[in-house]
Amino acid sequence: MQTAQTAPAIVLVHPQMGENIGAAARVMANFGLCDLRLVAPRDGWPNPAAETMSAGALPEHVDVTVFDAVEAAIADLNMVIATTARPRGMEKPVLGTGAAVQKLKSVAGATGLLFGAEKSGLENEAVALCDAILTYPVNARFSSLNLAQSVAAFAHAWAEEGAPEDSAALQGAPIPATKSELQNMMEHFEDELDRAGFFHPEVKKPVMIQNLRNAFTRAGWTAQEVRTFRGAIKALALGRGSARIDRPGG
Repeated sequence: MQTAQTAPAIVLVHPQMGENIGAAARVMANFGLCDLRLVAPRDGWPNPAAETMSAGALPEHVDVTVFDAVEAAIADLNMVIATTARPRGMEKPVLGTGAAVQKLKSVAGATGLLFGAEKSGLENEAVALCDAILTYPVNARFSSLNLAQSVAAFAHAWAEEGAPEDSAALQGAPIPATKSELQNMMEHFEDELDRAGFFHPEVKKPVMIQNLRNAFTRAGWTAQEVRTFRGAIKALALGRGSARIDRPGG
């Protein structure tokens, strides 16, 4: 079983400059983070500029994995926090750095942080997949942080905070569903709603799906709860009386 002491993955979504990736890797190595995930880096991978800027962190101390989409990059994670300067109007916890670190360290499972591209930040679709939002107490008149600086602010806080006081209790704590399990459940539910004509008018479908996904993500599902709910979706889809539903002991 993974515990909260497992360092979180750092996920850079559509990073643009190799230098920023390298600088992020360097500061990750400084503070003991080693799992760097890149989602569709603009200039591809590997990137010589990143290796040079990493000052030896790549590939000696930080492992890099490249993904085509955010969903794939976070599929094995149990909790993910989005780093963004604004709440995006979503009903998600908005945390400071210390609170975000403690939330991640309270999870008996694998965790990660999402960071957006240098110019545009994270898209709403990516934020909707996350459990909470991390925002830094930056100057409102000059709030723009360099990508590597943003990673550094979190990495320092992670190392400084140390292990949680109740780390032993996490050994028996239920592990949240992975993002892949939750994503599959949401898509299953959305497909059945689509068949039932729920998404009407069609133009509102993206916003309706985002609202549903925010609600599901906020609930903190376990893997068993996901399996149970998917069984319920299947039963409803079959229709009342069309099939016998087997239950434990029945």
